[in-house]
Amino acid sequence: MDFGLSQEQEMIVSTVRRFVEKEIIPFEDAVERTGKVPEDLAETIKNRTKELGFYACNFPESVGGAGLSHLDFTLVERELGRGSMALTHFFGRPQNILMACRDEQIERYLLPAVHGEKMDALAMTEPDAGSDVRGMKCAARRDGNDWVINGTKHFISGAEHADFVIVFAATGEDATVHGPKKRITTFLVDRGTKGFTIRDGYHSVSHRGYKNMILEFDDCRLPESRVLGDVDGGFAVMNEWLYATRLTVAAMCVGRARRCFDLALNYAADRKQFGQPIGKFQGVGFQLADMITEIDAADWLTVSAAWRLDQGMQANREISSAKLYASEMLARVTDITLQIFGGMGLMSDFPVERFWRDARVERIWDGTSEIQRHIISRDLLRPLGA
Repeated sequence: MDFGLSQEQEMIVSTVRRFVEKEIIPFEDAVERTGKVPEDLAETIKNRTKELGFYACNFPESVGGAGLSHLDFTLVERELGRGSMALTHFFGRPQNILMACRDEQIERYLLPAVHGEKMDALAMTEPDAGSDVRGMKCAARRDGNDWVINGTKHFISGAEHADFVIVFAATGEDATVHGPKKRITTFLVDRGTKGFTIRDGYHSVSHRGYKNMILEFDDCRLPESRVLGDVDGGFAVMNEWLYATRLTVAAMCVGRARRCFDLALNYAADRKQFGQPIGKFQGVGFQLADMITEIDAADWLTVSAAWRLDQGMQANREISSAKLYASEMLARVTDITLQIFGGMGLMSDFPVERFWRDARVERIWDGTSEIQRHIISRDLLRPLGA
């Protein structure tokens, strides 16, 4: 692995960082106050992203994307992590699972998503099925040549803006030695489809303006052509296209931690107590040293996992390690930053309290810390027959 970035990669980093500083950060306070992103601002961000050539940069050139490598895209996500998720959402990174589209699905869903003409959302989590994906109760049954879906999804990010939703539903059950095992199928469901309702979700203290929505399916009828991938093949498309989303979380955690660290470092240099900058006190200076060490460690775990993907190497454990460590690192860094700011850290005059709140969800979504530890330990033990 080459530890240096190429000239092109340096350009990617600087371009996206400037974008975040100019197009995202100035509007964060307004989003934080109102809890929403104005439609005209969302459209401006989307159009500016297209002008830069970064919209759908996670898709190959063959379908109109920028064709970035896993490492390149990780660098993009790392820089976007510095900004509000409610705003960077419109930078436009459709779900890679859409590469599983076939036939007329390509023209109806894949290409419009890549071109920014339609937005998608991913619907997997349910009230009683979070980490236990096979425990989902939302089910689809055949009815002639159609499928009929019934059930509920929640915590669905981006659904309020979505033109269509990628939905996972149980479509059968197999008997195994460990008990019944549900078969899962993936469906493409258009907004406005009869029997499909999108409504506001819960009020979250993390990432204000980046809403979670509740989806309800009440005898929602779909033709066979809305099956994404194969019937009962939901886990196949999931495993092929979605597991790298954990890498995105890790990268964004690193970017947010670096922004938070910059605030802590500058505050420690400027804030004076007892006649000198507080950064000169060992209690603060050592915390800064620990913070940057942890950030750098999380950064290298993340980019090395992306590099492995580009080399065609197995990276499941490495991605879980990156997601686990980076998300828990961010929690420590935001907490220490708030401590360095003291009472002012809890005031909305500074973004520190926002970073502190936002950090908490990173250890939960896209696989909890406990699930990541399970993946890592399983990968270590399986070759030994344990």
